Amino acid sequence: MNTLELRRKADLATPTVFSTDAIAEISSAMTTLLADVFALYFKTKNFHWHVSGSHFRDYHLMLDEQGAQIFAMTDDIAERVRKVGGTTLRSLGHAGRLQRVLDNDADYVSPLDMLAELREDNKELAARMRAVHTLCDEHGDVAGASLLENWIDETERRVWFLFETSRHSNEP
Repeated sequence: MNTLELRRKADLATPTVFSTDAIAEISSAMTTLLADVFALYFKTKNFHWHVSGSHFRDYHLMLDEQGAQIFAMTDDIAERVRKVGGTTLRSLGHAGRLQRVLDNDADYVSPLDMLAELREDNKELAARMRAVHTLCDEHGDVAGASLLENWIDETERRVWFLFETSRHSNEP
């Protein structure tokens, strides 16, 4: 390899304070989290597009708001992976191979089943975020842990809204 090729290859290495192991572990965990976030975003939008019934407007608007909030995390997650020195998702296929959030391709899902499914998916996402937060703490990734704290709070808020929206009440 000539000097120019070596310099170009070296330019791809992001300057970082993290060890090789930390880069690999944080990047892998965050990239898998990113795949989950994309899957949850798409599922939320799927339900937003297909919700029906007497509460259509309320559910449609809430799911649109939640989808936007979920999508807003994607760039920050990917950029955090790059900042620590790793690489992240490169395609939808890559995301599909990593995602743990299950797709829902059903022709019809009742509105309450949509809300329940999204509530459980968000609860699982919050738990996965906590695990990545622990990993960031172990490697001294304070910035990654800080981002995750905000996303955990946002995710817990979505769980709460989905729960309260789907509760049966005795109101007229």
